[in-house]
Amino acid sequence: MQKTLPNKFHLLIGLFFMLSIGLLACSPNKIIAKKVSREFTNSEVINKYQVGFALFDLEKKEMIYQKDADKYYTPASNTKLFTFYAGIKVLGDSIPSLRYIEKSDSLIFWGTGDPSFLHSVLKGSNAFNLLRQTNKKLFFAPGRYTGDFYGNGWQWDDYNAYYQAEINELPLFDNMVLVNSATDGNMKITPETFATCFITDSAKIAGTFRVTRDFNSNVFSKPNINIPTKFEQQIPYKVSTALTVNLLADTLNKYVGIVNMAMPKDAKTIYNIKSDSVFKQLMLPSDNFVAEQLLLVYADKLGLPMNTATVINHVEKNYLATLPDKPKWIDGSGLSRGNLFTPRTMVKLLELIYAEYPDKQKLYSLLPAGGKTGTLRNAYPKTDTPFVFGKTGSLTGVHNQSGYMTTKKGKTYIFSFLNNNFVLPTADVRKEMVRIMTLIHDKF
Repeated sequence: MQKTLPNKFHLLIGLFFMLSIGLLACSPNKIIAKKVSREFTNSEVINKYQVGFALFDLEKKEMIYQKDADKYYTPASNTKLFTFYAGIKVLGDSIPSLRYIEKSDSLIFWGTGDPSFLHSVLKGSNAFNLLRQTNKKLFFAPGRYTGDFYGNGWQWDDYNAYYQAEINELPLFDNMVLVNSATDGNMKITPETFATCFITDSAKIAGTFRVTRDFNSNVFSKPNINIPTKFEQQIPYKVSTALTVNLLADTLNKYVGIVNMAMPKDAKTIYNIKSDSVFKQLMLPSDNFVAEQLLLVYADKLGLPMNTATVINHVEKNYLATLPDKPKWIDGSGLSRGNLFTPRTMVKLLELIYAEYPDKQKLYSLLPAGGKTGTLRNAYPKTDTPFVFGKTGSLTGVHNQSGYMTTKKGKTYIFSFLNNNFVLPTADVRKEMVRIMTLIHDKF
């Protein structure tokens, strides 16, 4: 009997050890990983291009599944998540719009890059009202922005497209000219100042109605055909200090001069609108103009030289040290193909953003929601209870989603799904991505 007891004890210990290993191997996240891996392996669509994917369990703080998550991909507008996080860390609750001093009978002001100033949607009005209501002479002091009118790596031949407005320190009217059809069937131009800049191309008497700006100047050419009903087109205008001052003077209906003066340290600040309103415009419609201008606002807030590279370097050094892979972050919007991020870096960034919002519904309200709002509205079936909240990103051969998802079992995951270098229709890539995300939501 004395010899058999130890043997039984050892046998029980062995069985317990094997059972523990078995339970560990069959943990829910390992089961999910196996099933998701099978979906990627068997997908006839995904195997035709480069895909990076990472799925993270927020509750357990563990990575569930990774597919090439340490490799770099072109993020396109997923870049705006970096711009969003920088704003959370840098801005207060409102957007600084103008810096100014009052000197004798003059009010001298400097731009902050504020995109909401006379913006078509945001309609920031505090700074405009300051200039309109003062009895002092107005003088704009340019020269704070030291960057180029385009971001690094932008495509020059997209200059006429609505998504590629130029960058400057005092943007007005989204830095766009709006052309649409009036109720009387004529063409309406906003701001009206640009009406004299339009010419008719008499050679174009058929085809699609489309306005094209001269690359180097604000000369807009329209075809010699009637503008269609419900037509609308936004065309970026060529920015300059002289044009900015003229537009502002026309809108204020008062003279605005130009003065060469460095901004003093004690310059006052006028704030325009709540930061969350601007973040929502950044994220839901994926507004490139807002993204680029926000980086300049951050520079102003931080007291840095006003250019994109300087503020990105500051944000990376001070707020992004915990990312698993060093990002190659070039611009605010994602228009540049120079941006390169890994899926696991995107997941970590989203975890940092999540930690900044105790009220998760507030965070989700600022993001596109699958089947309901923003750029994810048409990606998933229409619903009042979306399960994906995140950011899309698209360029030619690029289509991505990164964000948060809730499952039918009440779990919350962070994911990054980056698709690069495909020649298939984007709709096919999107459909396969949505299929896999929906499967994770339904099954796990």
